[in-house]
Amino acid sequence: MAANLRTPTGPSVPYTLAPVPGLPDLESTSFASSFSLGPNSLVKSLVTGRPSLSHPLSIDPNASLLHASPVQSLAQRMVRKREFALHRAALVGTSTPLNQTIELPAAGKEDESVEEHQDRESTEEGWTAVDRMRLWRHDAMTQHLYESSVYWGDKVLSWSHDPNDAFWLAQAHFLNHEYSRAETLLLKEFALPAKTAPSLKGKEREDMNGYLTEPIGGGKIQTSGQQGTRLVDLSIGCRYLAAQCQVKLGKWADALELLGETNPFAQTGQSGPLIPNRDGGFKVEASMCHLRGLLLLRVNRADRAKQCFMEALALDVKCYDALEQLVAGEMMTVDEEWEFVQGLAYKEQTPEDAEFVRLMYMQRLKKYKHVDEMAEARRRLEQQYDLGGNSDVLFGLADTLYNQNRWADCFVITSQILNQVNIHTATLPLHLACMHHLPHMHSRLFLLAHELVEREPNSAISWYAVGVWYLTQKKYGEGRKYFSKASIMEPRFGPAWISFGHTFALEGEHDQAVTAYSTASRLFQGSHLPLLFIGMQHLQVFNLTLAREHLAAAMKMCSSDPLVYNELGVLEYYNERYGDAVHYLERALELADKTQSSQNIWIKTRYNLAQAYRRLGRLDDAKTNFQKVLDLQPRNASAMTSLGMVQHLLGEVDDAIMSYHEALSIRPADNDTITLLNLALEDSADSGSLGFKGIAHSEEAWRANVLREQKQQDQIRKLAKVRGDTTRETSSISLVSVSAIAGVSGMSLDDMDIA
Repeated sequence: MAANLRTPTGPSVPYTLAPVPGLPDLESTSFASSFSLGPNSLVKSLVTGRPSLSHPLSIDPNASLLHASPVQSLAQRMVRKREFALHRAALVGTSTPLNQTIELPAAGKEDESVEEHQDRESTEEGWTAVDRMRLWRHDAMTQHLYESSVYWGDKVLSWSHDPNDAFWLAQAHFLNHEYSRAETLLLKEFALPAKTAPSLKGKEREDMNGYLTEPIGGGKIQTSGQQGTRLVDLSIGCRYLAAQCQVKLGKWADALELLGETNPFAQTGQSGPLIPNRDGGFKVEASMCHLRGLLLLRVNRADRAKQCFMEALALDVKCYDALEQLVAGEMMTVDEEWEFVQGLAYKEQTPEDAEFVRLMYMQRLKKYKHVDEMAEARRRLEQQYDLGGNSDVLFGLADTLYNQNRWADCFVITSQILNQVNIHTATLPLHLACMHHLPHMHSRLFLLAHELVEREPNSAISWYAVGVWYLTQKKYGEGRKYFSKASIMEPRFGPAWISFGHTFALEGEHDQAVTAYSTASRLFQGSHLPLLFIGMQHLQVFNLTLAREHLAAAMKMCSSDPLVYNELGVLEYYNERYGDAVHYLERALELADKTQSSQNIWIKTRYNLAQAYRRLGRLDDAKTNFQKVLDLQPRNASAMTSLGMVQHLLGEVDDAIMSYHEALSIRPADNDTITLLNLALEDSADSGSLGFKGIAHSEEAWRANVLREQKQQDQIRKLAKVRGDTTRETSSISLVSVSAIAGVSGMSLDDMDIA
């Protein structure tokens, strides 16, 4: 059946970046005289293309840092030597005969003879100490010997005064967690060497035009006459690295000044989603936009941060970090996510891998809508790309199963993922929620929480797991303490904030719960769940006006969550708009059927629907739904009593008496059921085995019918008075679920009635 599903297609118009207002004036700054740390000088150099200051390629926002290493050409020469040697002899430790030629990947030209190789290598002999130590520095960095990399890199820089060597020394400091030293190196004035005489040897780092070859980001930097220039003014890569250092040091304002509060390249005409990357890597401009978004989140400017992440992903569709911030941070609604991801310029930026990237990104989106399209995307990833066992593809399946409240099936998939990768950030909240919902998994939840704390004590998810276990044991105060700790460690960890609010709601502390949910709503503006939970809390205290406002806002953000429609049905029931209540509750069950979730999850929604039918006088429909509830949950005393009441109103007094007795066998001390049983017994006593006493078609029979109708009306009024508005029965939602977290489906139902 999945094979017949239509392949999802994106909109015809790709996502475009909005113009950035207030681009600074670029007319009156130069590299040497600028005292501002802003990126204006780089932009001016890019726009004017002045080679006396910097070649445009070195500050090209569409380039990556793949060619930044000054050791690249040296490494290529060594690789060619090694390949040539291997071409003539067997690998050490293999059984390949010495006279057998080893097949090597083609290098873009035919294999050369010994004479040709010797002629070409004659100009590459006699490497200097600088050349060798550059290789030492780079290899030490690759092998995580950062102290060695810093040590030899410092010697190289002292000899060469090459900006490229300065960049890689700063990179080594950064990887060694010496952020202050890296920042100082990148921001201080760097004395470029003055050109004395041209050199034509390949071992030298300058050419006859006075340029340093292979500068950061590609291109060449002319050195003649340029003294005391900051590295951040020479290279976009250096500026980005300096900003990263300042982020690590907590200098968020300084880092934001380095990057600019808006993308400085947006209006240069040399930037945009339709401009491809020049070397196949990641655009530094997109990385800067992502870092700018992280900084704006730090200063609580979530709206601007959202735009920066969208801009980063639009500029370079390979920037998954930006997508993760948007989705995991609940910054976009369901519809916004779908339209944005489908509208990215995949074909323009990655023509060979466009469809693959789009299908992978679809697996990360919320599963409230477009379920068929996502299932088809997952099928194609499994069959066409052989990624059925990949953790990210499996996560898409697990998220779908959880959205359907199929916790046991979801737990199987999440366990498979965690067996592969040990800790999968997106999967762990799902895994913990499934263990919470499955009673036989509570002991394993306890062990997992302890294991996470021992293994990852500095991770918010570890302490969140401890809080989930306490919540499972109904120790709400203890759970709240660990949820609070998790939210302090990671302020934008959605599950911790939502669960923190649940602990107050389960204790009946409605005001504190509303406060916690309101904070979550402010932090995660793309999620409807905090608004839904606030509306539920207002329902509990019969503040129906505020409940309606929040529930309507939740439905506007996500119109496909059955839980929202259930709560709206309860709200309309309280407002005595029973027709509207029936409409919302029927819609909730219809959406629940589409998700293929277990009917047991929605027992209380069906119970609410039956009560609304009863209030409308649709007694046959009410009877049918009460019986469906009892089929799914035979020992539901409330449903048994309500069924007896409907049978009583339909004149099925003997059946009503049986229903009341069965309800009392489950809940013997229920005063409402006892009163209803007494009314039914009185009614039964007034009638004989052949109906009401009297001769058929006589005046006595007519009077008996009149009295019977009057008595039935009195009974209805008495029943309404006894049962009231069935407050305990219609509020169907339990707040015990910790599954209502960022990026995961809405809360589930359980057996607890909330008064």
